[in-house]
Amino acid sequence: MKRHFRVWRGDATGGRLEDFQVEVNEGEVVLDVIHRMQATQAPDLACRWNCKAGKCGSCSMEINGMPRLACMTRMSTFADGETVTITPLRTFPVIRDLVTDVSFNYEKAREMPAFAPPPNLRPGEYRMQQVDVERSQEFRKCIECFLCQNTCHVIRDHEENKRAFSGPRLFIRAAELDMHPLDARTDRKDFAQSAQGLGYCNITKCCTEVCPEHIKITDNAIIPMKERVVDNRYDPLVFLGRKIFRRRGLDEPAPPSPARQPAAVVPQTTTLDEQGRLPLSEFTFERPGAPSPYGEDVQFPLPADGISYHHPSEERPEIDQARD
Repeated sequence: MKRHFRVWRGDATGGRLEDFQVEVNEGEVVLDVIHRMQATQAPDLACRWNCKAGKCGSCSMEINGMPRLACMTRMSTFADGETVTITPLRTFPVIRDLVTDVSFNYEKAREMPAFAPPPNLRPGEYRMQQVDVERSQEFRKCIECFLCQNTCHVIRDHEENKRAFSGPRLFIRAAELDMHPLDARTDRKDFAQSAQGLGYCNITKCCTEVCPEHIKITDNAIIPMKERVVDNRYDPLVFLGRKIFRRRGLDEPAPPSPARQPAAVVPQTTTLDEQGRLPLSEFTFERPGAPSPYGEDVQFPLPADGISYHHPSEERPEIDQARD
């Protein structure tokens, strides 16, 4: 049977929706229809795709207004006689037809500080407990389709925020590294708040709804990262512990935290007492409280200070020391 399709055609200067009547067979997906459209009616229709198995994230587009993967959207999900409208991702600049420029996401990925292993361990000597592997394994399923980035209204509706807001794709990366027991950086939470714009995510869970890998982006990554930021800055027990056990005022500037922990052993778990409670040291963190993440110290949009990409170089350690 033939179905009615409306496909956006154009480039960065403008475009329009064109109507097509295309044959649809049982069991086909939207990408099959696009390929038939290219073969029979519109050979110059631009569409990005690769694996056709929902694992490369290339065929991201908006189908009837919903960000989806064309190769994973079956035609059987639409009612008979329903017009299927196919448009490019709205958040990113259009290159041509259904192809958009998603380089924004890779530029933001370069700003993310890379995994920093402890200096006393060499590749091949890393050891992790299975519980730590399982905690961040979910985030490794990301296929970088950028549907979550496209549906995030902070950058979707506000072009001026793109330089200051990294988006949910990079938030799950930040959470993954912050939860990694062998990552020696101690400023992941502060970086997510000050440089990635974590505080401006209002956890509407729209990114979770469109994720084709069913990653719980909001519940398992963004909310835990927000809680860790708040624990550092607002927890009354932390504040009381600093007042009791430390003489220095909270308004004094914090000493610069090293990029890597000098300790020879990275702790894997937190020791509990005989009653199953956390030790008091957990509430008397050595670093003083920082200003409010939502107060007068934050400007919106946040200033983008440039690239802070860093990856440890085993062959040239003097470069790492200069960067640190």
